[in-house]
Amino acid sequence: MGYRVRDAQPRLALWTLVALGNVALLVAAVGVAVLATLVSILTLAGAAFVGWNVTRRGTITRRGGMTVPVALAARRRA
Repeated sequence: MGYRVRDAQPRLALWTLVALGNVALLVAAVGVAVLATLVSILTLAGAAFVGWNVTRRGTITRRGGMTVPVALAARRRA
């Protein structure tokens, strides 16, 4: 009978590949969810800022906190 030389190199088991694949898919899914959340938050914040600017345009605040509508042409001359 012959002597079989055993290969001592470490082998990557199939279950290890499956586990690594699952981790990669989980990280990708969480990354997409975080990216979508950030985009939606930035969109809402931008819309709120634009809405706030639109409501403030054409008014000048007095010391008492009252607003007085002013024409844009008069505002540019001042």
